[in-house]
Amino acid sequence: MARLVLTDASPLIGLARVDGLPWLRELFGEVWMPAEVRFEVLPNRGLPDEQTIRSALEAGWLKVREPTPATPVLPDLDEGETACIRLALAFTEPVLVLMDDRAGRAIAGEHGVRVAGTASVIGMAKSRGLIPSARDVFARLHASDFRISAQVIDTLLRQLDERSP
Repeated sequence: MARLVLTDASPLIGLARVDGLPWLRELFGEVWMPAEVRFEVLPNRGLPDEQTIRSALEAGWLKVREPTPATPVLPDLDEGETACIRLALAFTEPVLVLMDDRAGRAIAGEHGVRVAGTASVIGMAKSRGLIPSARDVFARLHASDFRISAQVIDTLLRQLDERSP
């Protein structure tokens, strides 16, 4: 199991939209985000998810890691994804990065970084009994205009034995 869990912006935003940030605390204890991600998720523009994420920081289980090493060069990624991967690579202990961006996940994998997305966190929450239905959470997430591939959702629902009614 990973000793350090880092998150990019997308999982924080998606989980905040379905009241799922507490699942991160239950699943992982502490979760860290690079400072670059903090700037993405807390732009102080009054966005709906800002207060939920700010509350998690104030509670102390969501934490910020300050600037990361500048290597390796990671092309075609935004600052948050780049910072997550660089920070993960700076540790010798097992790290899990929560990230949804397909290119970011691919590059992290090329560097040997273990990655899970928002859908995986929802699946873990269902498996641990934190939620009664992953299907319902995906429906709420979809209604909030947050998108996860239908194929990813279908695969996960089959694994959780939540077949279509």
